[in-house]
Amino acid sequence: MTTIVEDRRSHPVTEELLEHYRPVFREIAAGAAEREASRTLAYDAIEALKVAGFGSLRVPTQYGGTGATLTQSLRVLRELGEADSNLVQALRAHFATVEGLVASTEEAYREKWFRRIVDGAIIGNATTERGNEPGRYSTKLVRRDGKLYLTGVKFYSTGSLYADWITVAAETEGGDTVRVSVPADAPGLERIDDWNGFGQRLTASGTTRLSDVEANSDDVAPAPQNDSASHLAAYVQLILLVALGGVARAARRDVIEFVRNRTRAYGHGVGDSPQRDPLVQEVIGRVSSSVFAVESILDATAREVERIAMADTHDTVSAGELEELNAVIAEAQITIVDLTLDVTTKLFEVGGASATSESLRLDRHWRNARVLAQHNPVIYRARAVGQQRLTGDHLTNAIYVGRSDTRI
Repeated sequence: MTTIVEDRRSHPVTEELLEHYRPVFREIAAGAAEREASRTLAYDAIEALKVAGFGSLRVPTQYGGTGATLTQSLRVLRELGEADSNLVQALRAHFATVEGLVASTEEAYREKWFRRIVDGAIIGNATTERGNEPGRYSTKLVRRDGKLYLTGVKFYSTGSLYADWITVAAETEGGDTVRVSVPADAPGLERIDDWNGFGQRLTASGTTRLSDVEANSDDVAPAPQNDSASHLAAYVQLILLVALGGVARAARRDVIEFVRNRTRAYGHGVGDSPQRDPLVQEVIGRVSSSVFAVESILDATAREVERIAMADTHDTVSAGELEELNAVIAEAQITIVDLTLDVTTKLFEVGGASATSESLRLDRHWRNARVLAQHNPVIYRARAVGQQRLTGDHLTNAIYVGRSDTRI
């Protein structure tokens, strides 16, 4: 695997990274529409990424990884999102885990997991449950006859069907919350492909059932006491925004290709060809400008997350800075969702009924964007930002499902 020397000021380094992975991205993009139409899970695409060393993109070079900076890695993930946004979301837990390891001070634990990841391991998650209160889990880690066992049911286990290891959120018999990593093929662990959303169909966001799955005590770690007390909460949300940015890029790519290849012009149009029709040109111009805005927001937000991450690593970040970072991420989400949904709708204005052809599958861009936008719904984020800016209550920090916060 190619090793890239870390240099956070160097655009050429980012381009070198992109050139390394672009052949794989092109291969993935070539089959993306057909995979989604036939609902063929992207095992081959994930394998191609593993062979290219993609999972170790953020692993420091001293452990054998690529050593990309946070901003560089997010820029590369954006191009993967253009090839297939499903894969960015499917790898979200993996990259969040790596980011946590980069920030960790537990050297032995870091080294063990970095070595696994450099060897090709992909990490999935099994966190969410139905009906549990935030921060509480019905999945239990119990000790029996000197061994540890996991039992429970998880929903929305994004990416776990592609994973080699799965990190499970559980409670101990004493009521402590822990993260337990187990091999994906462990006896008693069942991964079910039952995600039925109309978009992001190939994220492998199904159910995970655990029936007395044996766990190694060395792979049990305490859960973070407050996910908002570091840059990681913002980073996890930013991965979803990067996936949306990939959708916007793909929509721009496909609508331009559609118009360039179109020969039929409307009798009531104002150009002798679709390419020369000023109204069509305006649509393309607006689409391209919106994508530029999305990418600019992603670039600026990534730089801010990296700045806070660096301070976080050296224990020099303040609570106020973290609170502001989460507010900025929420503001970015609100704007990127609006722009991307507009782009994926507006692209249909450049053609008649032919633009809705199943063979083109342009609708997948809107469906994927809409499903990505449903994570941490914008209506609540926008209200929280408004209150944050007016009163400083910091409601943008925590994102929970299961109970209502009445501080309004």
